[in-house]
Amino acid sequence: MSLEVELQKYPKEVKLKDTSKVKLRPLKRADEKDFHALFLTIPEAERLFIKHRVTDLAVIHEWCTNIDLGRNLPLLAVGAGRILGVATLHQQLGGWKRHIGRVSVLVQPSVRGRGVARALVQEIVDIARATGLEKVEAEFIGGQVTAIHMFAMLGFSELLRLEAYVKDMTANSHDYVLMGLDLKTDEEYASAGG
Repeated sequence: MSLEVELQKYPKEVKLKDTSKVKLRPLKRADEKDFHALFLTIPEAERLFIKHRVTDLAVIHEWCTNIDLGRNLPLLAVGAGRILGVATLHQQLGGWKRHIGRVSVLVQPSVRGRGVARALVQEIVDIARATGLEKVEAEFIGGQVTAIHMFAMLGFSELLRLEAYVKDMTANSHDYVLMGLDLKTDEEYASAGG
């Protein structure tokens, strides 16, 4: 199935653990200010682990003006008039990892524990499967125990752990954890009886 077909499903409303609802939809150019506001809610200690300078409005402006959903698909969770979280499916359109997507997720601290991250990641995995990717992976700093646990609950397994392998924005070393999930297409599920 094509990405264009998958994107026709949005916006999509999903119910969270506390029975509240959020709307899931891809990032749009007009989201720039609210998208930047999402990153400003993230505590500085957590921003040390983000690969980009997300408090820099120029970075967010670049992302919002050069949206390429085939390469990077940011899926937003929107509720109460603000962006509550984002999960992104990153893809390489050629080369030896073209069959593997990478998933990243970030949720406002005020709504954590309600299932926003889980809903976003599950939706991204469904999109990856439907568009023909064979695997998805996620990268973590070893101390991100809650995130690692949530991904494990969604079927991801630890593929690799390297001690003191990566450095945060202040040059402190941390363990690197790579988790992965093998995807089956809808056709493979049907032929397997599952």
